[in-house]
Amino acid sequence: MSDHFSIVSGVSAVAIDGRAILIEGKPGSGKSSLALAIIDRGAMLIGDDGIRIDTSGNRSIALPPPNIAGKLEIRGVGIVELPTGSAPIALILDLDGSPERLPDTLVMRTMGNVAIPVLPFDAKAPNAALRAQWALKLHGVAF
Repeated sequence: MSDHFSIVSGVSAVAIDGRAILIEGKPGSGKSSLALAIIDRGAMLIGDDGIRIDTSGNRSIALPPPNIAGKLEIRGVGIVELPTGSAPIALILDLDGSPERLPDTLVMRTMGNVAIPVLPFDAKAPNAALRAQWALKLHGVAF
């Protein structure tokens, strides 16, 4: 594997209109459920509970992980297989953070050569998938 690739476990990711949202949080925080709900609204799975990141260019690209590509755990139901894709990382949703009612300034995390906004997010709030899509529109890096 190239020095520009890294494997990140415990993170889920979906692609919406060519941009990736990373979903991070503790086990049981709702990462897979949120990813599934966003996929139900038309997004594509990148990875569940693990992703691969390519930082070789001027973007950080989220890719399916080699050993569990296409698999998503639906807690209490089982593991399903879904099509996967890849996309540049545009936003990180932090399920362990404390969401603000109206966030004005977001913490930025550098991945490769790109500063990615990190938004504290409540995955268990009503309409979480719709809210995640709006978060991407309002706060995500534009490519």
